[in-house]
Amino acid sequence: MKAIIPVAGIGKRLRPHTETTPKALLDVAGKPILAHILDELVALGIDEVALVVGHLGERIEAFARERYGGLRLHFVAQREPLGNGHAVYVAREHLDGAPALIIFGDTIIKGDLTQALQSPKSLAGVKEVEDPRRLGVVELDADGNIRRIIEKPQVPPTKLAVIGGYLIRNSKVLRAALERQVAENRQARGEFWLADALQLMIDAGEKMGVFQVEHWYDCGTVEALLHANWELLRLNPPEVPEHQTAKVLQPSYIDPAAEIENSVIGPYASIAKGARIMNSEIRDSIVGPNATVQDSTLERSLIGENALVKGRSGRINVAQAGEENLG
Repeated sequence: MKAIIPVAGIGKRLRPHTETTPKALLDVAGKPILAHILDELVALGIDEVALVVGHLGERIEAFARERYGGLRLHFVAQREPLGNGHAVYVAREHLDGAPALIIFGDTIIKGDLTQALQSPKSLAGVKEVEDPRRLGVVELDADGNIRRIIEKPQVPPTKLAVIGGYLIRNSKVLRAALERQVAENRQARGEFWLADALQLMIDAGEKMGVFQVEHWYDCGTVEALLHANWELLRLNPPEVPEHQTAKVLQPSYIDPAAEIENSVIGPYASIAKGARIMNSEIRDSIVGPNATVQDSTLERSLIGENALVKGRSGRINVAQAGEENLG
């Protein structure tokens, strides 16, 4: 089995951070989003991965090759941002009939997927959510198979949301659906959606069931990223050594290469490699690689790679390229 991970998105909702850092490489709970995804795939025994890259793709390729050199890695460029269906379409050569796992690059799934991968039919990961309008939803038939899959419905017919993880048992069937979708220019809101290609696949007779996902985190916005950080730290509290110059409130993550002086960290704080925290209090926040925070009290804040924060208080969202106050 191989995996296809679309990571070509510009990440508009995470600007200004994504102007200098690919969305998939933003830190959450101690490591980049992409590392959470790839670590789960490695644990499942998947050793071949195709990454669909676009915006700042060279940084994603460098990261993956350095940290996951043991995987058979492929990099496919999506030249135009034409949607998540188009992202899988440009990697269609890897849909060669063998089973394929498709995971969106801003989705972290935690849990044992071993049983799901043994399914004889295709599956979509789902979770019941209160408001699925920003996601896709599925309608099931009496046998528990998907009858309809609808991307971002204004009036959702169900609350059963698809979470960006799919097992495709016969990947040639999906390839044919994607090729038909593009050939017939089946776009919605100016993009090719994977949900529409999956619907074509289902209409052609492919059975597709669902598997329930308990721990799933969408990392597509600042608020979602901070929520994922909170949940992942709570779910699996990391061991943090005692600091002589800092008080650490668990659960929190502090990279061994971070420098902490006369500060209180946590709870629910994630401090990345090379960060410097001086005379500050940081809770429920993410401080990115090589960022500096001095004389500040921060909560519910996202501090980007190489950013400098000095003498601030409250909630802020600052990146190397600029700053936006979350208020």
